[in-house]
Amino acid sequence: MQIVGYMILLVFYLCYFIKMFQQRKQGIQTDHMGKGKQGIQKKIEIMMKGATIATFIIEILSIYLSTTTFPLIIRIMGIFLGIIGDIVFIASVLTMKDSWRVGVSYEEKTDLITDGIYQISRNPAFLGFNLVYLGMCLMFFNTILLIITFLTIMMFHLQIKYVEEPFLKQEFKEEYLRYYQQVNRYIGKRTGFK
Repeated sequence: MQIVGYMILLVFYLCYFIKMFQQRKQGIQTDHMGKGKQGIQKKIEIMMKGATIATFIIEILSIYLSTTTFPLIIRIMGIFLGIIGDIVFIASVLTMKDSWRVGVSYEEKTDLITDGIYQISRNPAFLGFNLVYLGMCLMFFNTILLIITFLTIMMFHLQIKYVEEPFLKQEFKEEYLRYYQQVNRYIGKRTGFK
């Protein structure tokens, strides 16, 4: 179980950092967390960054200590969630191409991506994070991991709702509003829209 946990995290973070380094080689700055923002948006992004680092550390410790109180079937469900999370995250990063950023950038222009996995989720990268984190929590359950997982998922939600969505509405106007009305925040298309 420990090897599987490490592998899920390895695949996830390799994708994350390889994409970041590829973009850096092209002169694209990927990490915009807390940069060029003020007030609540800056606080959300900084807290989200801290939460993701803390979650990673707690996950690694939980895997190392092989903590859990759940039966094997729940832990296997965690494996599937983690693997699906990896797949969703990789698909989102590949679909975004050079528009992928960590945090919102007010300086750099990007495209509004609505194809590929973005046809069924407006936020598949966050969905991937959430699935990996929930998978780890089911595989190596402990109270500290549960609390940090919950807090981090809440920070992702606040990031989407109070930083990314307002930015996209302002930046892409009608194009984003049409997309917003057609595709759910996390998963699924909305019916009744053409």
